[in-house]
Amino acid sequence: MHSRDCLTRPDDVIARCQERGIDCIAVTDHHAIAGALALRERAPFTVIVGEEIKTTLGEVIGLFMRDIPKQPIPKRLPPVDTVKRIKALGGLVVVPHPFDRLRRSPLRPRALEDVLPYADAVEVLNARTWLAADNERSRRLSRAWNLPATAGSDAHTLGEIGAAYVEIDPFDGPDEFLRALVRGRVGGKSSSIWVHVPSTIAKVMKRLGAGRAEA
Repeated sequence: MHSRDCLTRPDDVIARCQERGIDCIAVTDHHAIAGALALRERAPFTVIVGEEIKTTLGEVIGLFMRDIPKQPIPKRLPPVDTVKRIKALGGLVVVPHPFDRLRRSPLRPRALEDVLPYADAVEVLNARTWLAADNERSRRLSRAWNLPATAGSDAHTLGEIGAAYVEIDPFDGPDEFLRALVRGRVGGKSSSIWVHVPSTIAKVMKRLGAGRAEA
């Protein structure tokens, strides 16, 4: 879609979801929603528009935010300021891959403590988190804070779509989504370690001004 490390096109994402029987997808590009909005316009299934936002101390995800194009959330704000802005836009705050030791993007420990009181859900299974113990720590965090569990394919390529998922009842809007999430079932598995290769290629191509995904 429109992240700097992704080259997939909305129509290809739709086709892949239909192949896999996926009838709802959350799109959380890095600091961009154009791809998510394009997908929502075209897809015959539910698309949750979201965004992954880099704070000064790691990343957070916002889902269901209103008026994002009019009120963009800047990069590199303090974590609590970022989640407060997500809330002000009517969004849900999701903590992604909080204990992944192989990435630089998780919230720092103190920032995680500060953000959790505002969080609506915790990602307990990320398909790009290869150390099972890291996902297990996320599950324990979800239970300790009594927060619903989410799962993310973290898909940057078509083949990754659906690698991790949550089976939930139909919902209408963020409140029903959270209630459905409480009753949901997390499933899936880790993606191949080689998925980072196309992500790296995508970064290089976009840096050179080539390979921009269609909106």
